[in-house]
Amino acid sequence: MNLRIFSLLLLLISLGFSTGCGVYNFTGGTLSPEIKTISIQQFYNNAPLGPSNMSALFTETIKDYFQQNTSLELVDNNGDLQLDGFISNYTITPVAATAGSQGQADFSALSRITITVSAAYTNINDPTFDFDRSFSFFKDFDNSTNLASNEEAFVEEIFDQIVLDIFNASVANW
Repeated sequence: MNLRIFSLLLLLISLGFSTGCGVYNFTGGTLSPEIKTISIQQFYNNAPLGPSNMSALFTETIKDYFQQNTSLELVDNNGDLQLDGFISNYTITPVAATAGSQGQADFSALSRITITVSAAYTNINDPTFDFDRSFSFFKDFDNSTNLASNEEAFVEEIFDQIVLDIFNASVANW
C-alpha cells in the first residue's frame, strides 16, 4: 500500500514539473508553446581583420547551438524567432608589457584577440523581447604562442562565448 501511494505521489510531482506557463528546457530557456521555428541568417564578416572563414564558422556555431539546446525547427526564412547580424570587429591588442633585457626594446608578453558581433533578434509572437545590440568577448594569449597555428582555436573559443551570450539574451531571456 505504501509503495502504491509513493508511486502515485511521485507521478503527481513529475507531472507538476512538466507543466507550466511555457515550454522549459534545461538550458534555462522558456519559450511560448506557439514558437516552433527559428530562422538564423548568415552572419557576414564586416571586420577589417581576422580569419577568412569567420562568417561561416560563426553562423554554423550559432545554428548548431540553437538546434542542440532547443526543440525549435531551423527554417530558412520567416521563423517565429529570427536572428541575423554581422561580425563587426576583430582586433589584436597588446595587454601586458615586458621589459626587454639590456639593449633590447620592451615588448608585449600578452596579447588579446577581441571579436564583436552585432545581432538583431526578433520574436514574432512577443516583440518586447526583440533586440539589436553588440556582443563582444576576448581571449588573451602569450606572445610566445604561435598565433598562426592557434588563431582558429582562439576564435572558436570566443565564438562559443558570444553564441552563449546571444542565446541567453534571446531564448533564455537573461
